[in-house]
Amino acid sequence: MGAAQRVTVGGIHLAYEVEDVAPTFPRSRPLPERPDGPLDFDWAVVPAIVGQVNMGDPEAWAGLAAITAPTLLIGGGAASHIPQDRLAAAAARIPRCDLVTIPAGHLVHATSPARFADAVLGWLGVDGPGRRGPAGADWSAGRGPVDGLP
Repeated sequence: MGAAQRVTVGGIHLAYEVEDVAPTFPRSRPLPERPDGPLDFDWAVVPAIVGQVNMGDPEAWAGLAAITAPTLLIGGGAASHIPQDRLAAAAARIPRCDLVTIPAGHLVHATSPARFADAVLGWLGVDGPGRRGPAGADWSAGRGPVDGLP
């Protein structure tokens, strides 16, 4: 696990950790060619990992519906290698999930840290009135902001 990333927006300090996990849906990522020459890692694990990741995890996908906590999912838009329709499908499976798209590519937190922090803090209700978040959200109205910030 890496060190927490830190950003300050409007005098509020935010520390966060971003984890990449295998997608829960099947995909067909091709196996890369083995590099020439000696390697400083065990190449045999590469096909094994690619094969396992390509299978997806149907149990994890089904388990999204069991998440009971309010959830914020941030996508990086069209420039991300993560299919945005899959993020929308994942958000739809989580009962109380808001999906925010920040068009910054896959590493939203690194590419656009201020917008990332604004989205998280706003969702938490830290940035003032009118922001959606677990404490003040009207979940009966449907999903939260999509394709941008509230």
